[in-house]
Amino acid sequence: MAANRPIIVKKVKKIAGGHHGGAWKVAYADFVTAMMAFFLLMWLINTTSPEQKRGIADYFAPASLSASTSGAGGILAGTALGESGAMQKGSAPMLDAPSTPQEKSSADAQKEAEAQAKAQEEANEFQMAEMSIRQALQDLPELSELSHNIIVDQTPEGLRIQLVDQEGKPMFAPGSAEPNENAKTLLRAAARITLQLPNQIIISGHTDAAPNPDGANSNWELSAARANSARKVLMQAGLPEARISQITGKAGSDPLFADDPYQPANRRIAIILKRAAPPLPVNSSL
Repeated sequence: MAANRPIIVKKVKKIAGGHHGGAWKVAYADFVTAMMAFFLLMWLINTTSPEQKRGIADYFAPASLSASTSGAGGILAGTALGESGAMQKGSAPMLDAPSTPQEKSSADAQKEAEAQAKAQEEANEFQMAEMSIRQALQDLPELSELSHNIIVDQTPEGLRIQLVDQEGKPMFAPGSAEPNENAKTLLRAAARITLQLPNQIIISGHTDAAPNPDGANSNWELSAARANSARKVLMQAGLPEARISQITGKAGSDPLFADDPYQPANRRIAIILKRAAPPLPVNSSL
């Protein structure tokens, strides 16, 4: 009887990884990765500066692409990147990205450096002009006797050459607008110096506080007439008329010695070579 029993075979299906399999491990790994990314993002937000945050934002949304209301809208706004060519579409023109603060700062620094270099070059030229006048006062006998009648300095307006009256050595006769021979000698020397430089020139006449002996004219007319007479001598010495930008008479309104308005040195002719570049802190006198 035992030999006639049927043979029963059991098939057991084994599931790898236990009761639930291994899929949960993949899901858990994705969850942990997402959490790490989240906490890393939170850490970056708390540790980066506003400039760095703007840089990150610009990286993901470039500022060179401007939005428009045409087409489909959005960052490209339905317009091709090029302004010309067969692929141009839409009506909104694309604009170049504005200069960054770094580019603007670099351009400003370059302009400032150029302005400083130009100002320094002009200051050197003025310094050489001063030295030329000093040398002429030493070398030329006709000028050495008049060394106390000339003052050279640098002002915010430019290089100033002043011909001043001294006790016993005036530049003009009292009440006269015609320069004497001493004044003409100094004016011709000043013309030689100004011809070496391209700057525009201002000529101003000044008097002291004493009334004009000529009752027909005030010190305003007298100072203006003296400035104009100085202009004529400079032009006779070769100075082009185009170089002269202004002639003024200031009477006694701008004394050289404000504490003594009657001092002879207040009576003077001032020749200013106008500064073309921003002034530098250079000041000297002769």
